[in-house]
Amino acid sequence: MSNTNIRAELTENLDEAEWEWLIPHAQRDAVIVVAVELDLLDVGVAIASDNILEVQTWIDEALITKPSVTQIGEWNTQRAKRFDTLIVQPYVLVQEKAAS
Repeated sequence: MSNTNIRAELTENLDEAEWEWLIPHAQRDAVIVVAVELDLLDVGVAIASDNILEVQTWIDEALITKPSVTQIGEWNTQRAKRFDTLIVQPYVLVQEKAAS
């Protein structure tokens, strides 16, 4: 599948979610936090198309990470906190929304 097709397919999966809804995914270690300076869709396309070099660079720069214990603790106290989300099986990519 081409990156254009992957991007089109993933665009349909872009959504918003509250932390409460993401907890089961965090419990199975499937949540990946994407830094706000990255485009969530670009990261999803890179992961889905196995672009190892780009993904590894983001990991090395801590731009995509697993949620820390501190983050999970904070989010558990504010379960209505909203995230932009993108499902790229088996992962759920999340990006914190700015407080409104």
